[in-house]
Amino acid sequence: MIIKYIIFLIGIIWSYSIIKTQSVFSKKAGIVFKIFITKISWFSLIAACYFGYKNFTVKSTVIGIIIGVLLVNVGFYLLKKYINQRFNEKQIKTSKSFFEYTLILLVIYFVLF
Repeated sequence: MIIKYIIFLIGIIWSYSIIKTQSVFSKKAGIVFKIFITKISWFSLIAACYFGYKNFTVKSTVIGIIIGVLLVNVGFYLLKKYINQRFNEKQIKTSKSFFEYTLILLVIYFVLF
């Protein structure tokens, strides 16, 4: 039972973290990210919630969802704080652009080939 609950929490954290990642990208990369990745993550999140509902009590499921969402939000906050302290604005902008264009190229590559 504990292993099932841990799997449920991992599913919630995984799905919500990918959904939350969409807000980091710019509009053009965000559109690509939204179309190809976030929709699948929403389905995964809904499936994880359904898994929790079917295997545990409603109270345990809601607590798991809240814990997962809080962990992801705290993780993103701490990561943002760390990155802003460690790197200057130019380095952040350069690396962000690199990751955005890499994401776009990877999506194009996997869709066309």
